[in-house]
Amino acid sequence: MPHQDLLFDPPEPAVRPARPDPDQLALAAQLPASLRLGTSSWSFPGWAGQVWADQHDEATLAREGLAAYARHPLLRTVSLDRSYYRPMSAAQFAALAAQVPEDFRFVVKAPAMISDGAQRDAGGRPVGLNPGFLDPALTTEQFVQPALDGLGARIGALVIEIGPLPGSLKADLPALLQRLARLLDALPPLAPRAPDAVIAVEVRDPEWLVPAFRDVLKAAGARYCLGLHPRLPPIEAQLPLLRAMWPGAFVCRWNLNRRHGAHGYEAAKAGYAPFDRLVDPDPATREALARIMRGTAAAGHPVLVTVNNKAEGSAPCSVAELARAVASDSAAPGR
Repeated sequence: MPHQDLLFDPPEPAVRPARPDPDQLALAAQLPASLRLGTSSWSFPGWAGQVWADQHDEATLAREGLAAYARHPLLRTVSLDRSYYRPMSAAQFAALAAQVPEDFRFVVKAPAMISDGAQRDAGGRPVGLNPGFLDPALTTEQFVQPALDGLGARIGALVIEIGPLPGSLKADLPALLQRLARLLDALPPLAPRAPDAVIAVEVRDPEWLVPAFRDVLKAAGARYCLGLHPRLPPIEAQLPLLRAMWPGAFVCRWNLNRRHGAHGYEAAKAGYAPFDRLVDPDPATREALARIMRGTAAAGHPVLVTVNNKAEGSAPCSVAELARAVASDSAAPGR
C-alpha cells in the first residue's frame, strides 16, 4: 500500500510566480543583502509575465498574490498601503508574514486615523481636525503593537506618512514638531522583536523640511522617509536633510512622477495602466537614488526602497532599472 504521504497531492497555488529572468537572477546576486527593493502593493493584473505567470484579476492578486510576488528575485520588500485606509490586526499581519521568506521585509504605512491631520467625509473631503492625529496611545494600539505582534522580524519600516495638513495646523510648525516628538518618544521599542526595523516619518508639506524636524527625528532614533512626490522638492533638494540624518537606515517611497504635478495621481493612473512598461522614464532620479542606496548599504545599514507604478509607469520595471543602476559602476558614490 502506498505511503499515506505519497497520496497527498498539494493544491496548485492560485497565483504562480513568473519564471525568473536569468538576467534578474544575476542582478539580484550582485546587490548587497541589506538592500531591498520592492513596490507599492502587489495587486496589479498588468504585471503578468513579469511577476505573475498567468493573468489574474485584482481581487485574486490582492488575496493570493503575495507569495508569488515574494518569489521574484528583485522584490524583497513591499509597501503595505492597505494599512493606511483601515488599521490591520495582528492576525492579518501574521497571515501576510506567513507568505514570505524570513529575509523579506514589509514597509507598513500608519493608518490615516493617526497620520491625517483632518477628519474626512466619505468622499475624502476635510470636515474638521482629526482628534487622533499623532496620538501616541492610538498609534501604539492601532499600528505599532499589532505590526510587532503579527510581522515581528519581518518589519522593515513602520512609516508615519503625514499628509497635506490643514492650514490651521501647518501655521504652527513648533507645535507640530512638539506633537511629533511626543509621539515618537512614547512608541514602544521595535527591538528585539524586529531588530533591523525602524520608525520612519514621511511628509507631504515642504514646510516640515527644516533643521528642527531633523532634530526631532534624530533625538527619537527615527528616520526620515524620503518621499518622492511633486508636493515636495526634488530629490537633489532633499539631500541636505538626508546627509544630516547620517548614519542610519535609508527608507524611500518613490510615489509619483513629477511631470504630473501635486494632484496628478489619477492622471498618472489613467496614463500608465496596465502598468506593464516604463512610460515616463526618470533616469536622473534613479541614478540619484542608486548613489544613496549604494553608500548606505556599503556602510552596513538597511536600505528599503519601494516604487509606485505612478513613478515611471511600471513599478517592477522601475525596480529592475534601479537594481541595474545600483550594480553599475556609473552609480558609484562620488561620481
